[in-house]
Amino acid sequence: MEKKSLWEFGTRQVVYGAIGAALYGAFSLLTNLVPLPAAGNITFRPAVAILIFFGVAYGPWVGLLAGFIGNTLGDSLAGWGFYWNWSLGNGIMGMIPGLAMLMIQDYKDKMDIAKAIGWGVAGIAVGILFSSLTEMFVGGIDLNTALVGYFTPAFIGNLVVTVILLPILMIAFAAVNARRGR
Repeated sequence: MEKKSLWEFGTRQVVYGAIGAALYGAFSLLTNLVPLPAAGNITFRPAVAILIFFGVAYGPWVGLLAGFIGNTLGDSLAGWGFYWNWSLGNGIMGMIPGLAMLMIQDYKDKMDIAKAIGWGVAGIAVGILFSSLTEMFVGGIDLNTALVGYFTPAFIGNLVVTVILLPILMIAFAAVNARRGR
């Protein structure tokens, strides 16, 4: 068994980051046309669970790359262009759960799944708060719109998706690894 390093950055992290970005971007594109009610440019994104999973499974660099590049890809393909603050916020959303990588030993264990969800929720909160608040300077919105119109619906939607889909991804990952003998 190889020793994991939390902050290692090399070919493996770039490859997993690219895979995560491709999956996050493609699945985000599928739902980019499903806006949340009364939420400005905020859409429902079940793909957030993929982003959180890649961070938890492969570390903070992979989560950052998958979120930043995946959001950029999904938004660009949807015709929305590049919004650095939302791409960086999505990167943060993947990076923070990556800090739990060394704490997660068994992807089927209820406590490890709970840790992953907790770190995922923290990532969602910080990443979406960053994006929402910076929108005050980038898009000229006020604080109330940033918190009520952007942060709250995005946080709640991503929270629900993470609580439901992240355990499924983790258990499936454990099953695949068990079949491969890892």
